[in-house]
Amino acid sequence: MKRALVLSLICVLGLGFSSLAASLTGYWDTDVSIDPQQANFNAAISLDSVLSVTYTVGDWAFTSLTTLDETGWIGQEFDVAGVLGAFTIDSTLIFDPDVPSFTSWETNAGVSIAGVSFGADFTLSDTGTKLVLSGDGVAGDVTVGVDVTLGDGVDCDFDFNEVVIDLGFPFCCADVWAEVAFNCSGFEYANFGTKGIVIPLLPYLTLDAEVDFTMQTKSFSLTPHLDFGDFACFDLDISFATSGGTYPTPLVIGDISISGISLTCDIGAVTFTGVTDYAGGLGPEGFENYWEYYSISTNDDACCGPFTFDLSIYFKDGGLKLFDVGLIDANMSLQVATQFTFNMGLMIDVNLGTFTQWTVGFLVEW
Repeated sequence: MKRALVLSLICVLGLGFSSLAASLTGYWDTDVSIDPQQANFNAAISLDSVLSVTYTVGDWAFTSLTTLDETGWIGQEFDVAGVLGAFTIDSTLIFDPDVPSFTSWETNAGVSIAGVSFGADFTLSDTGTKLVLSGDGVAGDVTVGVDVTLGDGVDCDFDFNEVVIDLGFPFCCADVWAEVAFNCSGFEYANFGTKGIVIPLLPYLTLDAEVDFTMQTKSFSLTPHLDFGDFACFDLDISFATSGGTYPTPLVIGDISISGISLTCDIGAVTFTGVTDYAGGLGPEGFENYWEYYSISTNDDACCGPFTFDLSIYFKDGGLKLFDVGLIDANMSLQVATQFTFNMGLMIDVNLGTFTQWTVGFLVEW
């Protein structure tokens, strides 16, 4: 298997206001078929899997949609839709996980003023750009519509150079900023960060954390500020060292070294966890060679009994796939009846491009 279900929440892009309630929802729809006539194990398995994760805050919804089949990780899409003042906005960003490469970015915006509707549709692909401006309205028996097209989608032919989008939004217990940039060639980078992470017992020092994504790489850095306070929200791995700052070198402040950061919070019925360890050693048993992972999990009642689900995305330094994703580990359990529990697990090493482990089991009690 060449690909895997993409990162959850780096995955989650967000925009909103800290006073508004947030929710984390989604689904994982997977069908696995086995052909016993095939002698080769990989050829005997066919897979059809779709993972959708949506973070909703206020009037905005941010969605990650990942598609996987037996040939590998075949599709990755990010969507955002919401309201900004009088404007309605929706945007779709598509990647090809195989290369990896940027495919397209399309953004639509609309507003209605004094009975006249105005719209803008911006499209950026790996070959060019196009902008369509539209307006329409009705005056008595007269209907008027106007569309103005700039660019033909072949190249950057209306002096487009670069667009940089800055966002600020609440996520879990922190205020997060994000910056996404595109140029004529497509996707440049996406950076996410938070400011003012407080270390307990050192009220004079605070830290800023930043995650930077390019098409081929992913990096993490910590920046110290002398403004410590009460420890809240984030957990930090603190030890004594002499140098550092940007991954993979731990941050050093005098004799203080911070070699990792973690966050766990509940968003509705879903628990989000993010862990970074400069020394690595993260991963399930037998795969402890990853330096960061994000996971979502839930534990709720289904129609028949308790239902549990967890999905973890691990990042490997020097990984070959989109955003340095290295390993996918997903598990579910459903108690169908008091005496019967069904469970399934799926582990995929993205860089090896094969099923690493797939388990299906049940427990009968009497």
